[in-house]
Amino acid sequence: MFNNMFNSKYSKTLTIILIVVIIAIIGLLIYFGIDVYRKFYIEDAAGDAVGDFQNRVTSNVIIGGNDGSPIISNDVDPNININDLNLNVTVGDNNTDDNDDDKPTHMGFDMIGTIEIPAIDIEYPIIPEYQNGLNALNVGIVVLYPANMDLNEVGNIVLAGHNYRNGTFFSNNKRLEEGDSIYITDLSGERVEYIIYRKYVTSTSDSSYMNRDTEGRREISLTTCTDDTSQRLIIWAAEA
Repeated sequence: MFNNMFNSKYSKTLTIILIVVIIAIIGLLIYFGIDVYRKFYIEDAAGDAVGDFQNRVTSNVIIGGNDGSPIISNDVDPNININDLNLNVTVGDNNTDDNDDDKPTHMGFDMIGTIEIPAIDIEYPIIPEYQNGLNALNVGIVVLYPANMDLNEVGNIVLAGHNYRNGTFFSNNKRLEEGDSIYITDLSGERVEYIIYRKYVTSTSDSSYMNRDTEGRREISLTTCTDDTSQRLIIWAAEA
């Protein structure tokens, strides 16, 4: 009888352990499934959005001679950096109608530009403010501060991105070094190079890097959490 009771308890213990192991395996599969979805599906969608954005802003560039007359219109090689051309440049098709349906978007969010960081091999859409709560951070890089400032303007623009510790978004910002380049393309098609000159870790409550005097320069600040999420990794970059 004692052996039967022992075997019964032993069997129940094994059953409980087996159930726990199965639940743990299912949890891991779900976790890795979400990570794969985020890394590949979101990355592909972001890449498509960046390509579409660049095609839009370059196809609407009108390059004119010194007299202002257009000599090239809607036929600009997207690989050309407009900043390198010694010409008068305006953007648009001279149509004053503001067509909201034609504005670049990414997964339901408005886009105001793109960010490229060659040193960590990323390109992402830039989304203004925190549209729809924090969900914008799940699909792109978000303008954290200031809310009413366009990209590539004089002053400091703070860009926030998630650290999923898998290479996406700002996960590899810790690998960036002073002297590395960051490229920001805005709605006008202007692509500005910023050079990193400071990198540091601070507390999650520190916001001093946001409202700072750039002394008339165009600068950006990148912010993300550290790998253990206990602090913030901040990067400052100024126009080259």
